[in-house]
Amino acid sequence: MTQAELRLCSLLLQEHFGEIVEKVGNSLLRTGPRPLRLLVGDTGLLPAQVKKALCVLLQHDLARYEVQPRGSVEYEARSRRILRILRYPRYIYTAKALYGDPGELLVEELLLHGHLSMSRAVARVAERLTESMEDGKTMDYSEVSSTFVRLADTHFIRRCPMAPENPRSAETPPPPAPALAIAERDMYVVPRLSLAGKGKRRHSCEEEEEEEEDGRRKAKRQKQEGGSSEPPADDGIYWQVNLERFHQHFRDQALVSAVGSRMDQTSSEVVRTMLRVSEVTTASGAAHTQPLSSNEIFRALPAGYNIGKQVLDQYLALLADDPLEFVGKSGDSGGGTYTVSILSFFGMGGCWDVPEHSQTPFGSRCARIFRLLLRKKHLEQKQVEDFAMIPAKEAKDMLYRMLSENLVSLQEIPKTPDHAPSRTFYLYTVNVVAAARMLLHRCYKVSAQGPGVSHAGPSRREFPGNPRVPVPLLPGETGGGGSDIIPVSPHGVPWDPSGGCPSLSVPRIDASENQVDETIFVLESFIESTVKRP
Repeated sequence: MTQAELRLCSLLLQEHFGEIVEKVGNSLLRTGPRPLRLLVGDTGLLPAQVKKALCVLLQHDLARYEVQPRGSVEYEARSRRILRILRYPRYIYTAKALYGDPGELLVEELLLHGHLSMSRAVARVAERLTESMEDGKTMDYSEVSSTFVRLADTHFIRRCPMAPENPRSAETPPPPAPALAIAERDMYVVPRLSLAGKGKRRHSCEEEEEEEEDGRRKAKRQKQEGGSSEPPADDGIYWQVNLERFHQHFRDQALVSAVGSRMDQTSSEVVRTMLRVSEVTTASGAAHTQPLSSNEIFRALPAGYNIGKQVLDQYLALLADDPLEFVGKSGDSGGGTYTVSILSFFGMGGCWDVPEHSQTPFGSRCARIFRLLLRKKHLEQKQVEDFAMIPAKEAKDMLYRMLSENLVSLQEIPKTPDHAPSRTFYLYTVNVVAAARMLLHRCYKVSAQGPGVSHAGPSRREFPGNPRVPVPLLPGETGGGGSDIIPVSPHGVPWDPSGGCPSLSVPRIDASENQVDETIFVLESFIESTVKRP
């Protein structure tokens, strides 16, 4: 991991879970797997505090543990999973778009608590929805439960691994830590529960205290009588959000959008139908979707979409013949079988968005040169000037700027063995993977620092209570007027970064962070597509 990623992980842990969890997580991130004893010594915290912090990290799937051959247990932080906290708003918004308010709140509750049982999640969401309704209206558990089942059926949520229930003999010592596992066939099976009831509105503080006191009295009376409350039917079955399934959905949406912009709306609808039919049967890291026949695609088209079978076959042939190979033909049975190539999209089409994200610091003309080098592969400086229609002086300056930032590289091809400059071709090219890694590193640095904040200054995440955050002007940008504001941190220290210093509202900063995360998703997907092979 880079220093920017480590810093961002540390800031996210502190922002969402507090200082103690951040200390433990930061120690695991920087030193790797460690046992509890070394964690206590490294952090300087009490053993009980370290144990509670580890429980929080394990609860939210931000850390894992492994039993060593000698019997000790080592804990390891999951850095990539910690960075996914940045994407939580996008997961919640997607659930709302697909499944409405119940789906939004179910995903939010699961992300907030790490994992929950179905009965508890349904009850909490029903209460929250009832609170937002008019007086006299309530939300039935059955409606929230049906949304929960739909989320599980489409694999957006899944069951957590459980400890085995094998009986252990008295002579066998217990293992240092349980080995959690779950069969693939049981991962999305929803237990049959009869959840009957409606959400309740919250009462005033005094009424809540009285209800809690009554609950404690009943529990004490049951304990004295030797009885116990019956556990729910799904006790021990916990659910968590399937982040990879959400990433698959984001990838599918990006692919459909790319096909629509390159061809037309009908082509994008054909690809959307293919992805929808095979979304559950296709693994998140697969190179292509499951093969579908032309007849299956025709039957799965949305109702009211009036295109004939012959027209559909023409669109499928057109997609299969496209140079970017979004769709590939895998057989001739059933009128022809087709697959959607995911690696081809990110390996060829996804990287075309990279110059769009570099227009702000370098300008649209640099983006034009970058896109030109992507298509032509190798060009001399004179060819760049001619193809891009940019004056020689400006083209030279822009190429050197991108060369200094490692966005482009220079390749020498000598005509003679002595490598004389007068007898050598100097070709500009783009190492797309290296450029993507560099841009990804910058995106993580921006996420840790805050949009527009200088690298030397403090991160806005360190001052969550500050409603106005200083943002230096970008090169070539002018101030928007208004009074001069000198931001002050919660500690009373003036914040004076270099350059102009307009203020930016928190909603705009959050929107900028979401846009940066979308860029991170595209870049990470492209880099993974160059590593994974079918």
